[in-house]
Amino acid sequence: MTGRTTSKFSPEVRARAVRMVLDHEKDHPSRWAAVVSITAKIGCAGQTLHEWEEKAEVDSGTRAGLPNGSVTHIQRPPANPARFKPSRKAGPPRSASHSSRCTG
Repeated sequence: MTGRTTSKFSPEVRARAVRMVLDHEKDHPSRWAAVVSITAKIGCAGQTLHEWEEKAEVDSGTRAGLPNGSVTHIQRPPANPARFKPSRKAGPPRSASHSSRCTG
C-alpha cells in the first residue's frame, strides 16, 4: 500500500457504504458487482470500498486480522550506534618504511 492521505469520506459514509454492500449483495451476481454498484453512487473507487469492507469485517471479527485500534504503535528497534563507530582495536598505523619492505 502507498502512503496514507486524508480521506474525503467521513467514517459515517464509509460505514453506510459497507452496510449497503452487505444489504445489496443478494441483488447482484457477486459481492464485487455490489461494490461497483455502490461506488458509482458514492463516487469512490471500487478497491477503496473493498478495503473499507475488509476492515469492517476484521473489526467485527468475521475476518482474521488485527482490528483498528488494537495496535497503537509498532516501533522499530533502535539502531545499534556502536556498530557504526570505527574500531579502535586495529593497532598502530603502519609506517612508510614497513610498507616499502613488504613490496619486495
